[in-house]
Amino acid sequence: MSLPKAELHLHIEGTLEPELAFELAARNGVTLPYADTDELREAYRFEDLQSFLNLYYELMAVLRTERDFEDLANAYLARAAAQGVRHAEIFFDPQAHTGRGLEIGTVVEGLWRALGSSEANHGVSTRLILCFLRDESAESALATLEAAKPYRDRITGVGLDSAEVGHPPVKFREVYDRAAALGLRRVAHAGEEGPPEYITEALDVLGVERVDHGLRCVEDPALVERLVRDRVPLTLCPLSNVRLRTVDTLADHPLPAMLDAGLMCTVNSDDPAYFGGYAGDNFDAVRATLGLTEERLRELARNSFLASFLEDDEELRARYLAEVEAYTFG
Repeated sequence: MSLPKAELHLHIEGTLEPELAFELAARNGVTLPYADTDELREAYRFEDLQSFLNLYYELMAVLRTERDFEDLANAYLARAAAQGVRHAEIFFDPQAHTGRGLEIGTVVEGLWRALGSSEANHGVSTRLILCFLRDESAESALATLEAAKPYRDRITGVGLDSAEVGHPPVKFREVYDRAAALGLRRVAHAGEEGPPEYITEALDVLGVERVDHGLRCVEDPALVERLVRDRVPLTLCPLSNVRLRTVDTLADHPLPAMLDAGLMCTVNSDDPAYFGGYAGDNFDAVRATLGLTEERLRELARNSFLASFLEDDEELRARYLAEVEAYTFG
């Protein structure tokens, strides 16, 4: 669906398609434990979040140079633009790369080669959000933020991702306080596999401005009421939820009920190479399976721009919102 939209929940490492993985492996002399792209695609069948993460981290071995990260980002931006994405706030996981010997500058500079020229090359404005791996230590997160300081002009905000259960937001209180002091925006994954209490903690302890996923808020009526009252955006990822068994089938997804409750929902792709669809594919899927009306779809697109970190360019945000209103559904 080419409805103009912002993508606010997208892990750039999760856009690594099998074909590009093999191309980069050949370029960098990395041997993948798969015979071909078909066999690798077969591995993209997950029982839960951890089974996905195991493959996700394994394939990162092919990313070695600035050029690799540039190629990865450009491939995503081209696909996203073709599906109506006009603005993308892109997550990256520096610890997953520095932990295997890369410099953080290799990652940031490589991504920026693509992001810095994205408006000219793809018609997509971008922001970059540094994510801390929550299954790593708080000390590692602090060291990562310190290492990222020379690239402060390239980084808009911080996030929190990876294995959620057993790693509550409070673990990262100090690094979020320091990020806030640096003027960085704050988001965090919460309430995907973790309980609703993690959402509350992310709001109260980390001071997040958006909740990534937030699906399990529906289990706590008082929390839903708070999220509605405070207009806290939720960056939902429907196809991801099905692939990781957070919901059994897309027909079971609570998105329509969440919209009916007044929650500020957005639809995003998460790790689209692994979960079967980019942003437009997710919009197509919820339209077809959940029976969302054109006005509901327009609301989701409108929400995505309102929830984006475009405060430094309100003229651009207004232009995108006008495009949403002018869009004619096919």
